[in-house]
Amino acid sequence: MDERLKKQLDFALEIDKEKNIFRQTHLSGHGRNENDAEHSWHMAVMAYLLREYANEEVDITKVMLMCLIHDIVEIEAGDTYTYDEEAKKTQKSREDAAKEKIYSLLPEDQKQELIALFDEFEAYETAEAKFAHAMDNLQPLILNNSNEGGDWKGHDVSAKQVYGRQGKTKLGSEKLFEVTDQIIKENIRRGNLREQ
Repeated sequence: MDERLKKQLDFALEIDKEKNIFRQTHLSGHGRNENDAEHSWHMAVMAYLLREYANEEVDITKVMLMCLIHDIVEIEAGDTYTYDEEAKKTQKSREDAAKEKIYSLLPEDQKQELIALFDEFEAYETAEAKFAHAMDNLQPLILNNSNEGGDWKGHDVSAKQVYGRQGKTKLGSEKLFEVTDQIIKENIRRGNLREQ
């Protein structure tokens, strides 16, 4: 086997570990905690299905690839819960180190390509990054909604905290933020999410 193919297969095997990184979000139907690979797959499919609601025209293949690779770094860095302010202080440094280690398994051209895509997602500036982030926000929201806000209740999350994260959804999709807003308000009304 030539060296390029060996590197590509080594990377493919390494990212299988993403299936072992469990998130705070639970599967619908009050299932177990979802893993990063499930989250990423779900986001990518949602991006394709919901692409018509992006604020701007997007390269949907690029968006889907962003969705699929954005959490690979968590194999090394671990999952950072979105409402854990202490863990978020070190998230960037942990993920930057992980990014270099994991993507270095690839041939140099593919390493640079995927690092650039990851960095574009993190920068939150392009239409594609904004729409991919909208999926990253919406996916756990719809799961939590399907579970009567169980993860919010379990972590004592307030509506203000949820709006703090979800408010950025409108940068990628005004339409999907309208739906998000309705879901949040309904969960406040049902007592699944505390207002303050």
